[in-house]
Amino acid sequence: MSPDPDPALRTGNHWGLGRPVLRDGRLVEVRPHPADPWPSALNGNIAGSLGGRARILRPAIRVGWLENGPGPADGARGREPFVEVDWDTALDRLAEELGRVRAAHGNGAIYAGSYGWGSAGRFHHPQTQLKRFLNAVGGFVRSEGNYSYNAALVLLPHVVGNYRDHVKQATRLSNIARHGELVVMFGGFPLRNTQVSDGGLGRHRIQGALRDCAANGVRFVNVSPLKGDADPVLNAEWIAPRPGTDVALMMGLAQTLIAEGLHDRAFLDRYTVGFDRVAAYLAGQVDGVAKTADWAESQCGVPADRIRDLAREMAGKRTMISCAAALQRADWGEQPLWMTVALAALLGQIGLPGGGYTIGYGVNASVGVMDRILRPGALPQGENPIADYIPVAMVSDMLLTPGGAYDYNGERRRLPDIRMVWWAGGNPFHHHQNLNRLRAAFQRPETVVVNDFNWTATARHADIVLPVAAPEERRDFVCGKQDNALIPSPALVAPPGQARTEYEIFSDLADRLGARDAFTEGRGEEDWLRDMWARTVQTAAGHGIALPDWGRFMASGPIELPDPAPDRVFLSEFRADPDANPLPTPSGKIELYSEVIAGFGYDDCPGHPVWMPPRGVADGTARRFPLALLSGQPEARLHSQMDNGGYSLSQKIAGREPVLIHPADAAAHGIADGDVVELFNDRGRCLAGARVTDAIAPGVVFLRTGAWYDPDPDDPQARDRHGNPNVLTHDLRTSRLSQGPAAQSAFVEIRRHDGPAPAVMAHEPPAFA
Repeated sequence: MSPDPDPALRTGNHWGLGRPVLRDGRLVEVRPHPADPWPSALNGNIAGSLGGRARILRPAIRVGWLENGPGPADGARGREPFVEVDWDTALDRLAEELGRVRAAHGNGAIYAGSYGWGSAGRFHHPQTQLKRFLNAVGGFVRSEGNYSYNAALVLLPHVVGNYRDHVKQATRLSNIARHGELVVMFGGFPLRNTQVSDGGLGRHRIQGALRDCAANGVRFVNVSPLKGDADPVLNAEWIAPRPGTDVALMMGLAQTLIAEGLHDRAFLDRYTVGFDRVAAYLAGQVDGVAKTADWAESQCGVPADRIRDLAREMAGKRTMISCAAALQRADWGEQPLWMTVALAALLGQIGLPGGGYTIGYGVNASVGVMDRILRPGALPQGENPIADYIPVAMVSDMLLTPGGAYDYNGERRRLPDIRMVWWAGGNPFHHHQNLNRLRAAFQRPETVVVNDFNWTATARHADIVLPVAAPEERRDFVCGKQDNALIPSPALVAPPGQARTEYEIFSDLADRLGARDAFTEGRGEEDWLRDMWARTVQTAAGHGIALPDWGRFMASGPIELPDPAPDRVFLSEFRADPDANPLPTPSGKIELYSEVIAGFGYDDCPGHPVWMPPRGVADGTARRFPLALLSGQPEARLHSQMDNGGYSLSQKIAGREPVLIHPADAAAHGIADGDVVELFNDRGRCLAGARVTDAIAPGVVFLRTGAWYDPDPDDPQARDRHGNPNVLTHDLRTSRLSQGPAAQSAFVEIRRHDGPAPAVMAHEPPAFA
């Protein structure tokens, strides 16, 4: 990497390197790091959040739980004050409760809900620490999949292969710059997502790589209701379909290719199965409706002539089809993924330089620009004796309907009966949908435990809250899942108050349960770090890479490993020889029709891609609530992390999250830029700040995720005062196949808020008794 004038002074995070500024033992600022050509402004949240009023400084127990013991909370969680206690009291009570639950109900009654980007450190990773601890005392019920791309994780192995291989092996943007001519981006390529990379990030590359494509003459088409989903430098054509109708648009393109003989039949015959079934469906032989460009216009609003012209251009140029991960987070979210593969197969360019398809460009800062040559050492989680799990987006169902039956990827399963919930390093009141329902669900367990360093809504809905050290307050090293930098991350300052590392907490708790040796193996934190680094050095040596010892590494700057595949083309080996390099599908080919999925008998995800309108359109909800609500990764923070930081706060309007609204919709509702507005539907209500802009399509509003949930206890609908879109989204899933979240399917109405707006309390600590 570039020379670092002070290599020992840096911090590593999911959003990249930062240069910390210390004063009188305090972290007062984190500045851009000179090694990063496109540094993220998210470093501007760290100092304010770590030193903010919401910082958890001492262990705390909810009054009702402390006085009356465990049990359903009957609405008290999230409303009752807390009592701050010493560590011995907190850990003694927690060990006693763990013992009670295990004895009375078994470890299958404990749900370790940790999920999210809790820490970029390899050792101080909250999920890993919690799961290792619980495995040491008998196990837990886990979640499977994720909120970002769960539909892809379940669907694509049936169709073309493991989705994680898709993102690791995505065609490099540098290859598109040299060989590509056209990139059609369904869901755009939003740069706000590319600030972050799970596990850590050495430098941001995507912005520069996209600009290289544009400089080389590659044409971009941004298919999204948001003009800002494409970097202005790309000069992308903007096509804005109605939200939830991308499949109809894709089908109009596909049927045009077939009708005009522009599809590659030789490719389809050699590399795919099921084309004839898909073609029959598109021709209307299955349901009597031909999926022509004119039909597509009636569904998505894009003019039929534009659809036909785009189909011809795609067939005549080396074309990359990009499908954003966000498209699957909607009703029937499997369908745009499957139709993306089908449309690319019709063009016949899969496996060619600069062509084919990618699902997940823009999902983070690494897809399409970098991969990691080795897996660094990690803290082992141990073996979980409990086999039970839930799909990740079914938390409310699990808590509200224990024993309920559901379908998942060909299985008929039942929801577990959970008595204890433990969250570490995650915030379900950010990433889950229908928060009023989740709030009711959180009243049902007998005990809820949360580890965090800020009083998020999840911590406020807990019974026992344990204060933990933030990443800048503990010693670790950072390496992203796909990034190629190894980053030493020293403890810059001491944790405030009585905050401790998770390892210290779990070690002492394991001691109370007779499992200290099982959890620690007789090692302290520094012992584990040295062992993990030694394994990293050994692995690197197997790749011919010499790494320094632990002491020299921690005193040095970041190390950049070689890129294992700088000119990768997705599925090029399969294209070159499909017999020698078959896909991991039943046929070894791309399955445009899946006999396996068809055999499941799911009407919401049959054996080939189909068109189904969004639920709110089909059931008439959109007539009562006419604005489609989209929500996505914010520009000013990573998900909900450090929402109380300076950069995040600077982007608020009247202290609330901005909602983008088109001038025509604003005028029709009497709304001016900067007004406080209320968004509402049958599920809930929230306040936000209006940002009037023609960079969003009419009939659509966009409210970014991550504003800390702030329900008004005096409001009969618990109106959120801060602007969290998930009070408005439904928590129905994409389909019975993947049970993925479908947040991008909400419909709302909006009105100006007249009179004084209630104060936002999300960034204040709760009441203490």
